[in-house]
Amino acid sequence: MKKLLLVVSITLFTVSAMAQSKNFLDTPYLETSARVDTLVSPDKIYLSITIKEKDSKGRKSVEEQENKMAQSLKDLGIDVEKQLTIKNLASNYKKYFLRSKDVLKSKQYSLLVYDGLTAGKVMAALENIDIANTYLEKTEYSKMDDLELTLKSRAVKKAKFKADALTKPLGQKVGMAIHIVDNSQPYYPRYNQPRMQMKAMSMEDAGAPEPLDIGFEQIKVESTVNVKFRITE
Repeated sequence: MKKLLLVVSITLFTVSAMAQSKNFLDTPYLETSARVDTLVSPDKIYLSITIKEKDSKGRKSVEEQENKMAQSLKDLGIDVEKQLTIKNLASNYKKYFLRSKDVLKSKQYSLLVYDGLTAGKVMAALENIDIANTYLEKTEYSKMDDLELTLKSRAVKKAKFKADALTKPLGQKVGMAIHIVDNSQPYYPRYNQPRMQMKAMSMEDAGAPEPLDIGFEQIKVESTVNVKFRITE
């Protein structure tokens, strides 16, 4: 008896699904797609900083360089407790011929800044204390989720506008949307993608202690939707 009820239920579900599909196909509709995009400047810039004992003059310890770096960043108004994080800590053992082993330690950090000018100041300040292992790690836009929702809404409105333009010459009207597909690709942070362009001359060339103004490539964000609208007389 249970098997019979199960078979009947499956049959009814299949018939219902076929009926809905048939009704969908029998409904006059217009299918259109739309894409919108915009450019935004990154407001979260991550710099990777590496301190190594073997890279410093006079074999300064990692801890000594770390303290100098922290003070330099504080002098720039950076909150090191919130914006500076340690990525990894490593110790490498290297043997110099028949001499005893030396321990060469290194530390890698990730520093978050919020504009290109500050990034330029950081790079210049670290270079002044002989920390040159600094490079752009990634860039992000902090309000990306809100921006993507706004673009999706604009894309749907654009699809509706296109549908109205296509049906108006026919004396028909666009009704409610009966099917919407969001074909937008999610945005992922860019790792080592933006090009750091030096907008100002270097301090040595300019002859003045001016910080570097680093411009970052803007982030392109786009949204694409596919919409089926019911057509009415």
